[in-house]
Formats: sequence, structure tokens, C-alpha cells
Amino acid sequence: MVKRISNFLHGENSVRGASLVLIITLTLSNILGLLRDHFLAAYIPTSELDIYFAAFRIPDLIFNFLILGAISSVFIPIFCDYIAGKNLREGWKVTSSLLNIAVLLMAVFAVVMFFLMPYATHLVVPEFSAEKMQKTVQLSRILMLTPIFFAASYIISGVLNSFKRFVVYSLAPLVYNLSIITGTLLLGQKIGITGVVYFVVIGSILHLLVQIPSAIKLGFKYQLIFNWRHPSIKRIVRLMIPRTIGMGVTQIMLLAFTAIASALAVGSIAAFNFANNIQTMPTVVFGTSFATAVFPTLTTAIAEKRYDKFIFYFYRSVRTITYLLIPISVAFILLRAQIIRLILGSGQFEWSDTRMTALTLGFFSISLIAQGMIPLLSRGFYAYKNTKTPMYISIVTVAVSVFIGYILSKSMGVSGLALAFSIGSFVNALMLYLGMRTFPGFKFDLSVFSSAAKTIAMSAVMGLVIWGSNHFFANYLNMNTFLGVLEQTIIAMVLGASVYLLLSYLLKCDELKWAISRKINGQALAKSEEQTQI
Repeated sequence: MVKRISNFLHGENSVRGASLVLIITLTLSNILGLLRDHFLAAYIPTSELDIYFAAFRIPDLIFNFLILGAISSVFIPIFCDYIAGKNLREGWKVTSSLLNIAVLLMAVFAVVMFFLMPYATHLVVPEFSAEKMQKTVQLSRILMLTPIFFAASYIISGVLNSFKRFVVYSLAPLVYNLSIITGTLLLGQKIGITGVVYFVVIGSILHLLVQIPSAIKLGFKYQLIFNWRHPSIKRIVRLMIPRTIGMGVTQIMLLAFTAIASALAVGSIAAFNFANNIQTMPTVVFGTSFATAVFPTLTTAIAEKRYDKFIFYFYRSVRTITYLLIPISVAFILLRAQIIRLILGSGQFEWSDTRMTALTLGFFSISLIAQGMIPLLSRGFYAYKNTKTPMYISIVTVAVSVFIGYILSKSMGVSGLALAFSIGSFVNALMLYLGMRTFPGFKFDLSVFSSAAKTIAMSAVMGLVIWGSNHFFANYLNMNTFLGVLEQTIIAMVLGASVYLLLSYLLKCDELKWAISRKINGQALAKSEEQTQI
């Protein structure tokens, strides 16, 4: 029994197995994330939640700008080369050097930003009162500790991803969210958001600690080395610069949205972040999880110049993500008010907050399919070791999003920022795909069109069922109670999902077969190659 558990935690996952593991664990993590937001909304006043979410902006910007891009786009492909070349001894040295450099860099930034935070915070929330500004500075200084631990943790995550060990990697966000929930329950009402922030830092430490045993089992031995001149370190730095800029401009977009929201109605920053957290759940579970699981395979395929293999796994992921996210987008738009009432509508979260957040969620949900595709499309570029094109595209789309967001916020409030975000997401996904068509060996699969057409048609029918169900059962349920809203939502979701699955079966959707098949075999790959056309 112990051996089975160990194999499950530390064993290698196939693409489908990895996707399944990531879907399950990321679903659990996002459920915990929703519970986290539920307790935050219940225990913390909305005005303080504006401060809480604003305090994350600077630490998140620094971590995403300097660390996350290097790991996701550069370190994993380079470490995979060491695995393929059976030169792990050197690979571990590179890992230790990168880890030490990253942690030291984050520590230096934490000290520097301690003194600069008052000036930086004024740029993030220029319309905050002096009292709210001071509180934001205090929390931001505490949260600057988290990039230090996340820097080490995400490098270990990169090692686990390279070895296709996704179980423990996926458990890290679970313990992180559990820590925040614990802090909210224990200290939320006693000392407010400051107590919650302390547990955010504890969660970042646990995020690292939970992954270390698995890395050690793979052979990692920490070494206190700072080999700045190692060819792989130089290569990582050189290749990460475009990705760093791309990640940075995305964070700058969030900074700009936060600054704009600080001048809107009280609770706008909280509404934006709550709605964003909720709509992120399906894109992470069904977009990022597939992209993360298939990335090592795509990287290996390009390294081996197996373009047929790359095309096969890429388009299968595209079709699967489309099949899953389009109906979820429809359901989120139709059930946006119910979702917000169930997750956040209690305690300190008032009805006006619910309406504002529900409208914001609706506009976010328009672009779930685009947001789900972006991680996969970006990793397609990274597999080809092209990090510059996604950077340029990110710059363009962020500029478009901020410009449109500023204009729409004047008439629509915070929901205009969500609509601008969605428009930018579609622009981003479209430009990434058009850019991929220039890659050597890249082909277009016509089956994507027929698959998307089926998915849209089935989703439309499902939407009609959900809409009709909402109106019909509202006459027989007490919609003024939590139980009544829950019953209405469950009935609508069950009926809608049942119709969608039934239509998938009747129309013989390949995506449904892939979801229940045990594995991708060589015959399936060969068949896919025959059907793939330029």
C-alpha cells in the first residue's frame, strides 16, 4: 500500500495520465481557492479586501517578471535536454545555480522594495485615501517575502515537470490555499487582513516544502553554488528576457487595471479580483493543465524533429480544450449571478457587491476559450525555443486591453475592465496561432473546424436548456435563500451537462472518446497524421 502511494506521488505520468492528474488536483486547488474567497468575503469588509488584493500587485509583478517566465519557457526545455542527453549530473548543478541566483535576487528585491514600497504603491492605487494607502504599503512589504520562497518552489516545480511528475507538483497550490483559508478562519475576524497575509507567507513556504522530497527522490542534491558563467545559465538568462517582458507587461496590465479600479466605486478592486479568480478556475483546470501536461512531449518532439508527433499532440489538445471550455463559458454567462451568490454572497459581502461582481464575471467568461488556448499556444512557441514572438504579442494585447479598459470603465465601471480583458485575450490567442503557422513542419488540421462547429452547436442547445431550467424552477424554489439558489444552479448544471454529453455521444465526438479512452496509441497517431492537411 505504501509502495503504491509512493509510486502514485513520485511516478512518471503519461500525457493523458498527467492531464487527468492535473485536472483533478487543479480542480481541488481551485475549489479551495473558491472557499478561500468565500471566507475572505464573509469575514473581511469589502473596503479592506480592496487593500488586500492591491497589496499583491507589486510582489506578483516582481516574481512574474523575474522568475516565472524563465522557468516556464526556458528552464524546462533546457533541463529536458539534460535528461535526454543523460547528463543529469550537470543538470543538477545548473538547477542549484539557478535556484541560488533566483533566491538571492528575490531577497535583494525584498530589501530594496521595503524602502521603495510607499512610492510604488502610490502608482498602483493613486486614488486610495492616505489610511488605505498606508495599510497597502504595510501588507505589500510583508508579501514581498513570498517571491523568495516561490522562486525556489517554482524551480523545483520545473524539475518535476521535466520528469513528468505532476502529482506532487499539483499538490503545492492545495497547501498554499489551505494555509490562506486557515489564516482567514483563525485571524480574519480578530486582526483582519494582516493576519491573513501572514498565512499567505506561510503558504508560500509550504508550497516549496511539499515538493522537495519528490525532487530528492529523483536525484536532486542541493549545492551552494553560484555559477553565473555556466553556458546553460547564460542561455536561460538570454532566452528568458523576451518571456520576462511578456510576463511583465501582463502584470503591468493588472497594475493598470488596479489603478483604474481604485478610482471607481468602493469594492471595485475586490470585485475584479474575485471575478477573475472564479473565471480562472476552468481556464487553469482545462487549459493550463493540458498545456502543462503536454509541454514536455511537445518539447521532446521538436528536439527529435518529430513534427508529426508535435502536430498530433498539439491539435488533440486544441480540440479537447475547445470541447471543454466553450460549454463552460456559456454556463458561466448564464449562471453568473447564481455563482457569485453561492460563492461570495454572505457575511460582509453585500447585494451591491454581488451584482457588481456577477456582471464582471459575465464579461470575463466571454473569453474563457481564448484564455484556455493561450498557455498551449505559448508553449508551442517555447517548444520551438521561440520566446520573442509571444513577448511582442503580449505587449500589443496588453496595450489594447488597457486602452479599451480605460475607455469602457468610464461608462461600465469595473465590468468594463473585464470586457477589455476578454477582447485582449482573443487578440492574443489569434495572433499566437497565426504566428505558429510559420514554424517548420507546422500543418493545419481541418478537423479542428468541424470539431469547433459541433462544440458550438451543442453548447447553444445546452445553453437553451440552462436558460429554460433557470426560469422554470425559479417559480417553485425560494430564490431568497442559499438552498433555493443552490438547487436551481445544480438542476440547471446537471440538465445542461446531461444534454451536452448526450449530444456528444450521438454526434460521435472524438473528444468524448479521448476523455474516456485509456491512452493514445501508435495507431491513433498514425491515423491523425493521415487526416492532417496543410
